[in-house]
Amino acid sequence: MRLHGKWLVRGTLAAAAAAVAIIAAGCQKTAPMVAPPPPEVAVTTVIQRDVPVYSNWVGTTEGFVNAQIHPKVSGYILKQVYQDGDHVRAEQLLFQIDDREYKAALDQALSDLAQKQADLKKNQQDLARYKPLLAEQVISRQDYDHVNQTTHASAAAAQAAQAAVETAKLNFEWTRVFSPIDGVAGIAKTQVGDLVSPTTLLTTVSQLDPIKVTFPISEREYLHFAVRIREHQEKGVAKGEPTLEMILADGTIYPQPGHFYVANREVNVQTGTIKIQGIFPNHDYILRPGLYAKIRSATDVLPNALLVPERAVLETQGQYQVGVVGADNRVSLRTVKPGKSYDDLQVIEEGVAPGERVIIEGIQKVTDGMQVKVRVVPVQPVPAAQAAAPSQGAVPASQN
Repeated sequence: MRLHGKWLVRGTLAAAAAAVAIIAAGCQKTAPMVAPPPPEVAVTTVIQRDVPVYSNWVGTTEGFVNAQIHPKVSGYILKQVYQDGDHVRAEQLLFQIDDREYKAALDQALSDLAQKQADLKKNQQDLARYKPLLAEQVISRQDYDHVNQTTHASAAAAQAAQAAVETAKLNFEWTRVFSPIDGVAGIAKTQVGDLVSPTTLLTTVSQLDPIKVTFPISEREYLHFAVRIREHQEKGVAKGEPTLEMILADGTIYPQPGHFYVANREVNVQTGTIKIQGIFPNHDYILRPGLYAKIRSATDVLPNALLVPERAVLETQGQYQVGVVGADNRVSLRTVKPGKSYDDLQVIEEGVAPGERVIIEGIQKVTDGMQVKVRVVPVQPVPAAQAAAPSQGAVPASQN
């Protein structure tokens, strides 16, 4: 009886536990499911504006005038009068060449001139005495002609001696080498004591304000701008001529705008490009010849362009998409055709309409048709100066 009672108690407890488990399972099945909240995304409105179309070219800076300084006579350098890198003036002394040889040659030429002038004076006096003697038939015509020809010969000899003096003076003066222009003098190519000749480059002086930038443009671009280029060359400025903007190698934008200067006379048949030169002010001499320069210019205007922030465009394997949020806050992923970039904005040629809302934050966490919570970001304004037509001042060069 004891054993039977023990088993009875155990059976009762197992049945009770099973009943509790069934009741708990029933409670879990009847509890309601809680849906996750929709993801929050930031949206902004597609804007429509007239925007400038920028063209970009790559070039290098050059001095407006680059004077290579060569001596006109041979000799040893005695002095370098300027400091390397100095700003020098026109007619400022740069180098002194040993002038002793040329001073001696000048002295000899002056002495020879004095002798020739003395001979001429004697012959002129003889001719003056012979004229009345010939009239009185005291001397023969032959004697008179001889004195006359001797006088003419001595006059020619005196002129030759005068020319020799002028040459000797020039050679003597050329031992002092002057700058032909105002500008910045480069590091000297020679040192004191070097023997130089007219083929020796002493230094280069460059006029740096203004400074030129040379860059190539394609034939197609040249033909597009040919009318404005011709008008600029004829009148000094073309109607609607855009300014040039220079972006330096460190990414900074040169603060002074430039303008078109001249187009080369011919197209390079090997590259299919033509060289263009622009001019930029350079009052502080920050720009130096040989700098890399990326030139940008607003050469045209794209009317009624549709613009979205660049971060709104998602690229996947060469295809571009934007997330458009409808009035019901549901996402529609659309394939779009992007155009040119404009500052931090992207021109969209196909796929969106003005006023539609596009996702600029959170597009990676949404799917097509998903409900989202919207946070509106104000429309990014287009700067008025840039949204207008191209400003006054330049014509383009070679596009990347």
